[in-house]
Amino acid sequence: MSSKKRRDIPRFQTPIIETHCHLDYLEGDALETTLAKSREVGVEKIITIAVSVDNLDTVRALANRGDYIWGTQGIHPHEAESYCDETEHKIRQALSEDARLLAVGEIGLDYYYDHADRNTQRQVFEQQLQIAVDLQLPVVIHTREADDDTRAILANFTGQLAHRGVIHSFTSGMALAQYCLAEGFMLGFNGIATFNRADNVRAVIAATPPGQTLLETDAPYLTPVPYRGRPNASYYLPFIAEQVAKTMQLEVEELLRQVYRNSQTLFFRDV
Repeated sequence: MSSKKRRDIPRFQTPIIETHCHLDYLEGDALETTLAKSREVGVEKIITIAVSVDNLDTVRALANRGDYIWGTQGIHPHEAESYCDETEHKIRQALSEDARLLAVGEIGLDYYYDHADRNTQRQVFEQQLQIAVDLQLPVVIHTREADDDTRAILANFTGQLAHRGVIHSFTSGMALAQYCLAEGFMLGFNGIATFNRADNVRAVIAATPPGQTLLETDAPYLTPVPYRGRPNASYYLPFIAEQVAKTMQLEVEELLRQVYRNSQTLFFRDV
């Protein structure tokens, strides 16, 4: 698929909300170009995601540079061993004070890379889920090769997460997908949906109700076909929308209208 002829980015009538990217990885002209081109193709809002102690402040600053960008606060499982009481206090304070910060994330478990001790990952995941419970905020969850433990931990919070959240970049098994959907979570899909060998992801997409679907890029990673091999950016979202709509057997505009409502409901209900 990566060898497909590159083509112009499609444009649709319905605006798109980018629910997961990492703008702080861009510098100078790259950031400004990404923002301008994303606006041109109909991206109405961008949510940039915190992952570490080192980028909490940067994400917050980006979220406060204008109406176009919003943010989150949280520690990725790769960085779980850096989590401490001071970090938790900082996350809680930022989320309590700043309306531009919409969710607790990116949090969760990653047993594929195992950059952090698994027991520590589980503990930090639970601590940050509790922040979401206490502040009544949605969560942005990363899970990779950790389906059973992700489900077990989420089960400990059944009925407590008032606004649930999203399992972003969903690549896990159908069993976890069905559990999370039944619990009221949304599933986030990105450029992986366009990859030649991602039949497992497309099977989950086909089984996901449009009313529980979000679109994202995870930029600058996971660039969709036909631009795979280049750095990803929010302005490639229309390609992802096309593939998800095709897999769901929906017209693109129909999908985009529903996904826009989903994004508004999850992240912007109190904004």
